[in-house]
Amino acid sequence: MTATKRLQPKDIALTICFAALYAVFSLIAISPIIGLPGKTVTLAAVMAPLIGILLGPYLGSLSTLLGGTVGFFSGYFSLPSFFSGIVAGLCGGLLRTGRQAVSGLIYFSLLFVFGFYPFVGPVWLFPQLMWFQIAVFLILVSPLQSMAIRSLNSGKAKLFSAQFVICLTSTMAGQIAGSLTYEAISWPIFLADVNAWRLNWQIITFLYPIERTFIALASATIGVLLFIALKTANLAPTSNRASHVKKSP
Repeated sequence: MTATKRLQPKDIALTICFAALYAVFSLIAISPIIGLPGKTVTLAAVMAPLIGILLGPYLGSLSTLLGGTVGFFSGYFSLPSFFSGIVAGLCGGLLRTGRQAVSGLIYFSLLFVFGFYPFVGPVWLFPQLMWFQIAVFLILVSPLQSMAIRSLNSGKAKLFSAQFVICLTSTMAGQIAGSLTYEAISWPIFLADVNAWRLNWQIITFLYPIERTFIALASATIGVLLFIALKTANLAPTSNRASHVKKSP
């Protein structure tokens, strides 16, 4: 690790601050989780990819882990939301530092296991569910994602669109991780009825794309303001800088 990438006191401070903010946001519900009565998607989902972009993959994952642990034991955060936030933070950080291939591999691996999960995966019951997840994966491995990564280092005009693309792919990786966790904890002990699983997948087929697009838009809006504020105050973390990510002309 080079001198420019060593952990600095401000990195630790930002990690703790964002963990606390993430924990607070985990108490604010934005939509119910189909199939988990009493559990909701919270405002923490908006912060997860953004924390990864701002802090990088390692500190971003650590921050969402710490904040998510507080949220989980508070009773408002579900286990799917807990793992969803960590994965979204990790992928956001990986993309911020130019590791598009690694992020793509994580996304594809989660999507494959989720889709082909024994007996209740959507591939077996209702494959149409995966249309948006696949569409976002194509964005993730496309030149559009590469352009978004480079645009994070350019002017303000491109910053929002860059943040939106990265937040969308990151929050979708988190959504898949959360759905996979839901499969693992629910079948067959808590939900053994295959028809009930099919109904769940049918219900959310067009709900989760709207939900995750809204989350990405909110993340990008907040992200632009935070990105500029931290940069202006010279508080941008040192741990998420990648020398191989070139600035756009």
